[in-house]
Amino acid sequence: TLLRYYLFEGLRYIWIDRKGTFYSLIPERAAVFHDFNSFRKRVYGPNLIDVPVKPYMKLLFEEVLNPFYMFQLFSITLWMIDHYFVYAICIFIISVLSICISLYEIRKQSITIRNMARFVTNVTVRRNSGAEQCVSSVDLVPGDCIIIPQDGLLLPCDAALLDGECLVNESMLTGESVPVLKTPLPAGERTYSSETERRHTLFCGTQLIQAKGGGQEGSGAIAVVTSTGFFTAKGNLVSSILYPQPTNFRFYRDSAKFLLVLSFVAMFGTIYSFVVLFTSNATWLELVIRSLDIVTIAVPPALPAAITTGTIYAQRRLKNQGVFCISPPRINISGKVSVFCFDKTGTLTEDGLDVWGVMEGGPSGFSELVPEPRLLPTGHMLSGLACCHTVTLLRGQPLGDPLELKMVESTGWVLDAEFGGHRVLAVMRPPTQQLSSTREAVAIVQRFPFSSALQRMSVVTVAQGGRSALAFIKGSPEMVASLCRAETVPAQFSSKLRNFSSEGLRVLALAYKPLDRKHSQGEVEKDMQFLGLMMMKNLVKPESAKVINVLRLANLRSVMVTGDNILTAVNVAKSCGMVGSDEKVIFVNATPHTAQSMPTLRFTLEDGGTTTAQSSVEVITQVGPAQRQHCSTPLLSPSHSFPDTLSLQVLLRTTVFARMGPDQKTQLVKELQKLNYRVGMCGDGANDCGALRAADVGVSLSEAEASVASPFTSKTDNISCVPLLIREGRCSLVTSFSLFKYMALYSLIQLCAVLILYTVKTTMADLQFLVCDIFVVTVLAIVMGRGGPSKELDPRRPSASLLALPVLGSLFIHTCIIILGQLSALFITTSQDWYIPLNSSVYGSSNLPNMEDTSVFLLSGFQYIIMAVVVTKGYPHKKPLYYNVIFLCILFVLFAMMTWLMVYPGSIVRQYLQLYDFSDMNFKILLVAVAALNFLLCFVVEVSDDMTLIFPLRTIVKDIKTYVQ
Repeated sequence: TLLRYYLFEGLRYIWIDRKGTFYSLIPERAAVFHDFNSFRKRVYGPNLIDVPVKPYMKLLFEEVLNPFYMFQLFSITLWMIDHYFVYAICIFIISVLSICISLYEIRKQSITIRNMARFVTNVTVRRNSGAEQCVSSVDLVPGDCIIIPQDGLLLPCDAALLDGECLVNESMLTGESVPVLKTPLPAGERTYSSETERRHTLFCGTQLIQAKGGGQEGSGAIAVVTSTGFFTAKGNLVSSILYPQPTNFRFYRDSAKFLLVLSFVAMFGTIYSFVVLFTSNATWLELVIRSLDIVTIAVPPALPAAITTGTIYAQRRLKNQGVFCISPPRINISGKVSVFCFDKTGTLTEDGLDVWGVMEGGPSGFSELVPEPRLLPTGHMLSGLACCHTVTLLRGQPLGDPLELKMVESTGWVLDAEFGGHRVLAVMRPPTQQLSSTREAVAIVQRFPFSSALQRMSVVTVAQGGRSALAFIKGSPEMVASLCRAETVPAQFSSKLRNFSSEGLRVLALAYKPLDRKHSQGEVEKDMQFLGLMMMKNLVKPESAKVINVLRLANLRSVMVTGDNILTAVNVAKSCGMVGSDEKVIFVNATPHTAQSMPTLRFTLEDGGTTTAQSSVEVITQVGPAQRQHCSTPLLSPSHSFPDTLSLQVLLRTTVFARMGPDQKTQLVKELQKLNYRVGMCGDGANDCGALRAADVGVSLSEAEASVASPFTSKTDNISCVPLLIREGRCSLVTSFSLFKYMALYSLIQLCAVLILYTVKTTMADLQFLVCDIFVVTVLAIVMGRGGPSKELDPRRPSASLLALPVLGSLFIHTCIIILGQLSALFITTSQDWYIPLNSSVYGSSNLPNMEDTSVFLLSGFQYIIMAVVVTKGYPHKKPLYYNVIFLCILFVLFAMMTWLMVYPGSIVRQYLQLYDFSDMNFKILLVAVAALNFLLCFVVEVSDDMTLIFPLRTIVKDIKTYVQ
């Protein structure tokens, strides 16, 4: 009776003594917890997704312990001891305000998430005795049998449907706005899994619109609870928000490493200042304080926060254009995407399809094409088109998949809910004027909804009085034909399918067979009799071709991933520009390893030539660079035992992947990532949720503002959001780079200035530090990232490496120019006839004001502004500098302010900033000229870096890599 468990990120892990380990409470391990059935409530705990809202005092304690604020506290203490009272008080006030705002935002976000996550309602539970009891959803545990009312409810748990059908809105999970029909879990001995049994699983947080066909009166549905709390689908969504997975992106890794580089610089500065001060006969207290002060200058604590500014601006711009992001770090990653995968139906093509025609088929061949199904003669083909669907009535209106709605509408049959008082799932009635003894109402008594993995769906129908039980199946032609008796499939089946698919039509096949009793899905869908083909026209969205062309011009590879026929997919690829009209197409059909055969690759040229490769690489190497391949699944993977070279070549060159199931789409994304691609995926979220989550950048086209399906959700119903997202990602990445370099150079400028002044036995004044840090650097860092992205996608992608030779090289040269500029200002000052040397018996701030400090401070002030201009990148990934009007205005104001301080600051300002009053105007103009020369040199260095003139090693290294490969 001793229960031992721990909670991690909301999930409960139970100690199983006989197993000797902790187990999570997932449904797949239900058998492990059999010993605890007598006290399940204690094991599983309350059914709540409880997001803790911490009190302000606890939040304050945790926030203050943040390394950033601990460093700030250490710095403020140090500055107070060193008599920098004004600067320390200002930083303290800013830090307090920052903490207060942070506490408010954290608590506000926690309350918002808790209100979204926490849901309590009353549900009806059927006990083992058969009695029904109304209980709170908090008391639900896995194994409870719940009754779902006819008018539905917002589900408080994950549950497996046992009896009846449910129409469910799963937009919160998938982003798909079309309701999904859920059917009862079939009987069997296999282990239940919510991922493999999605068609029979009701997920927490989804809205059950309607339930019917279950229970004694058929007015609702019955389900068994499988997961509660954070183990549910909704709990997974909340957990992903509260505990986001770490992002494996080079820029973020390098930023942490670069702080170590600055730490080494700080260590060098500390040693240098210690030696200088020691030789100046400073006290031990001064030695310690001044040395530690170097650390606070060289390592900017605001650096991690500053580099997120560009991402924040990009996220705001995306939101204004209907693209919502739940994972901001992914915005920078989108700037490095090199291949983008697209679903076909609903993404590249329109959601709605129009029936193009039907053609009956049988042993004697195909009949003439009938443009309207309603014109078909009475028979099984017409009945199959009218009944093989999951359309349902909701408040008198048909609701379901757009394809099936069009199909039913084209037959002229109507959906009804009455069938002589009998319990049925749906009733289909022919048009009133066509009612006859041979054309009567048909009831659907059993349904197996469409599965992307199975590529088919089926129904069982009966006529009035339970007569004439028939099974109908509808799905991909190849799959349906494989389930039919061979003698019923027309000999022209393959040629007809090829012709229709080549025209870009979506082709579905239908089959039927008589039944004598209720069967399982496997028994229903075998030995069928082929009925015919239905063709539907699916138009390409007008935006698709434009976007694909934009990506092609930017050297971004576009890949289509679809469950449709390969010929239909290739036709769509040609229509939207993925495949050029003058390009030769090679079809690749992969067959997996079986007990009887080796894995094979069948290569078919567009002109009909065929070659089969069995674990060989010769055929693939004959493909010219201008030729594209279009692969029909199963997807190549190591399990197929092909040579790595062969699999690699197919993955690298394939443009269209057809007949792909949801798991295969996910596998494709992961295989491309193994090739060091940054992979994007765009889909409607219906059957590609796994691929959207696995991709580096997943975009779901949905009306919802956020879903667990993907990091990005676009409210536009076309792929025009893809280049927008990539442009914003590149802009954000370039901005983050610029801010990082600027904050690093800001520290180096101030470090060099302080060390130079330490050398001559003086230092900067309290308010001088304040002006530089707050009024110059902080203001510039905040507005620097406001520039928007370029309107065009450039073929070159921005770098993501902070430790690359060009970056480190430019920082080193900039630092050298900075040191030379400050030393020039110092030596120019000391070389003047009117120069008065410092009092060697006094050290530090006691020497203020003096000529050395004033000249170095004024030049360093210019350097802060100069570096902000130099490192702010524009072309080709951002708009030019003049588009960022606020930044430009602040630059002019700061330049004017520093020029004023240099030329004529006024007695009051001079007194407060402790500046020396230079009377020589020629000297002042000379210092301005030094600042101008500093700007020119730094600008040339940065431009040369961008043009790859100053770093020929980059080209040499690239040539070496190419030669080695």
